[in-house]
Amino acid sequence: MTLLLVEDDALLAETLVDTLGLEGHDVCHLADGDAARARLSVPGHGAALVLLDLNLPGCSGLAVLEALRRHDRDTPVLILTARGAVEDRVRGLDLGADDYLAKPFALDELEARVRALLRRRSADPQLRVGALKLDTRHQRFTLEDAPLALPPREQRLLACLMRHAGEPVDKARLAEEAFQGDTVGDNAIEVYVHRLRKRLGHSGAALRTVRGLGYLLEEQ
Repeated sequence: MTLLLVEDDALLAETLVDTLGLEGHDVCHLADGDAARARLSVPGHGAALVLLDLNLPGCSGLAVLEALRRHDRDTPVLILTARGAVEDRVRGLDLGADDYLAKPFALDELEARVRALLRRRSADPQLRVGALKLDTRHQRFTLEDAPLALPPREQRLLACLMRHAGEPVDKARLAEEAFQGDTVGDNAIEVYVHRLRKRLGHSGAALRTVRGLGYLLEEQ
């Protein structure tokens, strides 16, 4: 299984190639954005997963991601980014990245994120709660078989709740998993939940507040 690593830090790239190689992966390393965009902007790039630094020589990592997502919504992308670059992380997630790691990171955490993304890629891409469905490969929602268009923040929040359907999720976990570093207060989450409840209506997917535990998405 080939992983594509796009990273200009030579020492970090060497470490990641060795680490992921010990996990049984074939790792292809590119050190600049222009080469990565050239490879990923066409079908048949051959990567099962992309580990993408955002601050690259040549074009940026965001430009690489945008070129990939024009034709490929399936290949998972793990962003590697500076710890303080919240705006870039949010932009990357909005463009279709699947996860991110802030540098410096622990190698065992990187390995766990890679395993999780590869499992998700091979799993059933459809999540269902009542008449609500999420195609996880394309990040597309349907409600009663009709497309459900959502603003980016509501989309990320609902996707998180669907991944944890049947269990309550508290606000702190929603802020971490759904918004991943973006500053979102409790009041904002309450507003998004209220909007989602109105959108779901009588679809059979109920979004309830469980006192002291958080929000629960379940089939009625």
